[in-house]
Amino acid sequence: MENYLVTKRGRSGGLVESHSQSPLILRSTRGSRDAGWPGRMADRRTSRSFVDRLRGPTPAFSVATCGWRALLLPQLNRQSLYVYGSEIAVEKECMRQLQSGVLVIHPFSLMRSYYIMGMMAITFLNLIGIPMEIAFLDRNSGLAWEGFNVFSDTLFLIDVALNFRMGIIRDDAEEVVLDLKEIRLSYLRTWFIPDVIAAFPIGYILLFADLHYQNDDNPSKANKMMRILMFVRILSLIRLARVSRLVRFFNEVEKVSNANLEVVRLFFKILSLFMMIFLLCHWNGCIQYFVPMLEEFPADCWVRQENLMNATVLAKYSWGIFRALSQMIALSYGSMDAPTNYVEMWIVMVSMVSGCLMYTVLVANTTAMIANVDPAAKEYKSKMSRLEHYMAFMKLPPELQLRITNYYQARYGGKWFDEKEVMNTVSSALKEQIMAVMCSTLLRKVPMFQNRHENFINALVVRLEYCIFQEGDAIVRENVPGDHMYFIDHGQVLVEADSYERELCDGDFFGESCVLTRGKHLVTAKALTDCRCFTLSWDDFQEVLRTFPDVKKDIEKHFVNSDGGLV
Repeated sequence: MENYLVTKRGRSGGLVESHSQSPLILRSTRGSRDAGWPGRMADRRTSRSFVDRLRGPTPAFSVATCGWRALLLPQLNRQSLYVYGSEIAVEKECMRQLQSGVLVIHPFSLMRSYYIMGMMAITFLNLIGIPMEIAFLDRNSGLAWEGFNVFSDTLFLIDVALNFRMGIIRDDAEEVVLDLKEIRLSYLRTWFIPDVIAAFPIGYILLFADLHYQNDDNPSKANKMMRILMFVRILSLIRLARVSRLVRFFNEVEKVSNANLEVVRLFFKILSLFMMIFLLCHWNGCIQYFVPMLEEFPADCWVRQENLMNATVLAKYSWGIFRALSQMIALSYGSMDAPTNYVEMWIVMVSMVSGCLMYTVLVANTTAMIANVDPAAKEYKSKMSRLEHYMAFMKLPPELQLRITNYYQARYGGKWFDEKEVMNTVSSALKEQIMAVMCSTLLRKVPMFQNRHENFINALVVRLEYCIFQEGDAIVRENVPGDHMYFIDHGQVLVEADSYERELCDGDFFGESCVLTRGKHLVTAKALTDCRCFTLSWDDFQEVLRTFPDVKKDIEKHFVNSDGGLV
C-alpha cells in the first residue's frame, strides 16, 4: 500500500480546456451528485457513457477486457475532483491510463476503495485475535482460526504483490504515477520491507508445526516458541498507520467539498479513539496471562491464586482484562496484593504507565474534539476576550461595556463570522440568491421599488448592508444630513418629528429621502427594541440607477420634484 500524501486541490486545473469528445468517466452515484448538473445533462444528450464507449468499437481494447478493466479506472467522485479539479481532467486521466496499456490499479478506482476497506477489516481482526491466540488458546484454536491465519497470510502476501501495480499520488507530481518501473522503485524504497515482515507466513508455519507435533507427548515448549513468532504479525499495525494517511487525505477532501459532514467526521474520531483504548486494554489483558504462561505458572503467580489453570478461555480473558484495567486506572481492585516476583512487578509498572498514556491521549483528543466541534463559537470567545481586555485598558464605564457586550451578542449570536468575507468568497449568482432570500420582500414594500423588474431588485439587494441597533439607539436624527435608507428586518423603531410620531416594525422602512435627494433626515428614529436592519447608501443606489436609465427616469418623474425635493 503506497504512501498517500495530501495534494493541492485542482493542481491539474490546467487540463480544463475545451474538449470535443464526450467525457470518458466512470461515474459513481455520489460523484454524479457532486459534479455540475448542466454539463452532465449535455453529456447525456450528446454522447454515450464511458462504459458504453469501452464496449464499443475501440481499436485499442477488446470487448473481453472492458468489464474488469473498468474497475481499475478512476471514479468521478469528491476525491478525484479534489485532485484533478474538473470532470474533463478526470476524463483525461482515464484516457491516459487506458492508453498506457499496462494493468495498474488507480488510487481513485472502485477496486482500490473496496480493497482498502477489506484490508482494514482483516488487519483489525488480526490485531484482536492474535494476542488472544498467543495467550489463551494453547493449541486449542480449532480449524476455523487456523484457516483464518492462513487466509490472512495469503491476503497479506497478495497485498505485497498488488502494491507493485498500485498507482501512487506524490506531492511533487502533477498526476498519478502509473509507470510500473517508477511504482516498483518507489515501493521498494519505502514500504516493501515492512510489508514483507508483516506478511511473513506465520500461519503456514504454525499449521505445519501443529501437524508435525500432533503426536508429540510434550510439544509445549516448541509450540510456545512457535506461537511467540505470531508477534511478528502485530507489525501489521503499519498497515493501519498507512491507511490512516489515506483517511486523513479523504478527510481533507471532505473538509473542502462538504462542510455538512462535520458530525460524521466527529463520530469517526470518537470511534477511532475508543477503538485505540480498547486495543490497549485488550493487549494488556492478554499479556497479564501470557507472561505467567511463559514461566509455566509459578506457584505464587496470580493465575494459580485465582485457580484459573483449568478455567475456560472466557474466564481467563475476563480476569486478565480486569487486572489490566485495575492497574491502568490505578484502582486497588484486582491488585490488592503486592507483586510476588519481579516479572509481575514489571507487568504492573507497564500497565500503570500505559494507563497514564491512555489518560493523556483521551484527555488531549477529547479537548481537541470539543474545541473543533464549533470553531465559530471558539473564535467568538477569543474575540470577546480581546474585546474585554481592550475595554478594561481604555477604562470604559461599566454601562458602556455592557452595551458593547450586548451588541456583540445580538450581532453575532455567540458565533463569530466575517459577513463581508463570506459574501466575497461566493459567486455573484449565489450572492444574489442569498440577499434575495433575505431582502427582496423588504425592497418590494417600498412604493418606488414596487412592480420593478427582477434584475433591478437583484442589483439593489446585493448592495444592502446588514446592521444591528440596540434598544435606545438613535438610528437617525432630524435635520442631520444623511445618505442611507433603512429597512427593518426585525424589531421596533419609533419615528418622531415636530408634530408626528409613529412606531415602525418588521418590514417597514425610513430614510428614503436621503437616497433620493441626499438631503437631511426629516425625522428622528430611535430603536425601541434590538433591531436588525438593512441599509442602502446613496452612492450604491445612484450606481444601480445608472445601469437602469429607464427606472431612473421613472423615479425622478414620480418621486422627485423639480426643486430636488420629494413629491
